[in-house]
This record gives sequence, C-alpha cells and structure tokens, in this order.
Amino acid sequence: MQDIEPFYNWRHIYISEEDQRSPFFGRTYSEFEFSQTVYNYYIHPQWDDFGSRTLYLKILLADYDEKYAVIELIGEWNDAIENDIMELKREVLEKFMYEGIYKFILIGENVLNYHSDGKDYYEELYEEVTDENGWVVCLNMPEQTQYDFKHAHLNRFIELMELENWRTYKPFHLFKKIDNELLARLTN
Repeated sequence: MQDIEPFYNWRHIYISEEDQRSPFFGRTYSEFEFSQTVYNYYIHPQWDDFGSRTLYLKILLADYDEKYAVIELIGEWNDAIENDIMELKREVLEKFMYEGIYKFILIGENVLNYHSDGKDYYEELYEEVTDENGWVVCLNMPEQTQYDFKHAHLNRFIELMELENWRTYKPFHLFKKIDNELLARLTN
C-alpha cells in the first residue's frame, strides 16, 4: 500500500497545502517517513489524515469559481467504529461548503471496505448540498465496497458512478462530464 500515491498529475493546477482555504493548508510532507497505516500496512506519506484511523484522503482540486472539489480516498470507510462520514463531513466537506463548494467528486477506487452504521450524516450532507444545487459522487468504488454501500441504501445520498479513465480528463472536463450526466438523469 505504500506504493499507492495520490493522483499527482494536477499538482501544477492545485496543491491543497498551498491553498489558504483548504483544511490542509500549511501541511508539510515527508517522502521518506511512513507513519500512517491501514490494516497495519503503511501508506504513502502524501495521503492526508482527517481524523479517521482507517480512511485517508488527498484533495486533488478545489475550484472555488466552479464550486467543486475532487477528493481521492484510500483505506477502509468504517462508519460502524470510526464514524468516517462524520469526520469527512465535519473536517473536510463542511470547510469547503463554508467556502461555497457544494459539488464533490470522491475518487473511491482505493476504498477497500465499507462498514455501515447509520444514515444520519449521509442525509444531513445530502440535504445541505442539494439545498445549494450540489451533489456528492463517488467514482469507481470497488464492486464489493459498492455492494455494502448499496446494501445500506446510502447510494440515495451519494451517487455511485463508474468512469475508468478519469485520470485522462482535465479537472474541469471531469467535473462537467459528471455534472452533465447527473443533470441528464434528473431531466429523464
């Protein structure tokens, strides 16, 4: 797992630790000290800790003009023990919502497991973003993780989508593709 780095091809456009409005502004990273773990496996030091012991993230882009953020996740999404949705909402998403961002693309291809607890924070997040014409999409979550997520009926609040070649898109084009697809679903 230490070889799985956050997607870095957009770093010439956005760096979260240099964004004064980012929850991770001012963070410094080591390329040599591996201190964070998932399942007792060290993960790459570029991943950000937001309060969960099992789920980490990297903000790949925050566009305050277009009002969207792209966030990559790694680890185990565990609401049963860690209440990861509460931590994610309070420590990251709400900080961006305060800055006017209400559309979130979560890259979930490295989310290895999902453990459900309840729907309260998902409902709360859904209401807050849709009140501002926003949405939350999780891209490319593994099939088993999607199964557990759907089994808990949480895909009513966070849309699950597949887009295998998302890395080939420029950030704005990725955002517009997802935004247009969600708009098309609403109008049909």
